[in-house]
Amino acid sequence: MNTDPIADMLTRIRNGNQAVKQSVSMPSSKLKVEIAKILAAEGFIEGFDVAKKGPGQQLTVSMKYAPGRARVIQGIRRVSSPGHRVYRGASELPRSQGGLGVMVVSTSQGLLPDREARRRRLGGEIVCEVW
Repeated sequence: MNTDPIADMLTRIRNGNQAVKQSVSMPSSKLKVEIAKILAAEGFIEGFDVAKKGPGQQLTVSMKYAPGRARVIQGIRRVSSPGHRVYRGASELPRSQGGLGVMVVSTSQGLLPDREARRRRLGGEIVCEVW
């Protein structure tokens, strides 16, 4: 049993990125799919697919690389963890890498990128940071 499935997802993406893999697979959940949607919309991954495999569903993330196999994702980290939750108001949301990265924020209206959360004036739990 995994105590932090989001950290596991981010670690799989980080490891696949370091090994220049075409795609990485993991067990699926609604939260992981929402994170993958944000990463795809922000241009950090090519896309994702959810497929029925065995007793559960499998999430496959297609990695994205620049010409010459240069990595698009320079870094990815979990901000809020099960043992240490990090909450911020809309005006206190930090900018990732001076605005070049994205913070994924869990708000009352679902998961949002930090720019969208600031625009809607919503705060919440900072799930992860990607740059």
